[in-house]
Amino acid sequence: MEERHYDLVKVREIAGGDDSFVEVIVTTFLEEIPPDMASMQEAIENDNHKMAYQFAHKMKPNLDMFGIDLLKQIAAMEKWSDSNKTKDFIQPQLDDIVSTLTLVIAELKQDFPQ
Repeated sequence: MEERHYDLVKVREIAGGDDSFVEVIVTTFLEEIPPDMASMQEAIENDNHKMAYQFAHKMKPNLDMFGIDLLKQIAAMEKWSDSNKTKDFIQPQLDDIVSTLTLVIAELKQDFPQ
């Protein structure tokens, strides 16, 4: 199996060896992350710092649970939302988050066909 942009170590820990629970967690991730990601993109597009923060903050536990290496970008997003900086300032981090999560979503769909 090729390299993945996520790992299930923490997910499997939480599931305690229950594979069907792992699938439930993965399914929930696949249902929640795409709309949250889209809302965060929209918030940044509209320069809505507060909403961008809320979606970045909401995604953080999922990213951590799936071992997705985006916590620096999410922290930058949270910090940006407290600033008066323009969306151009945060765009590179947003691009990282979107491209990585798009890969993760595709990989999870491949690894856990519904």
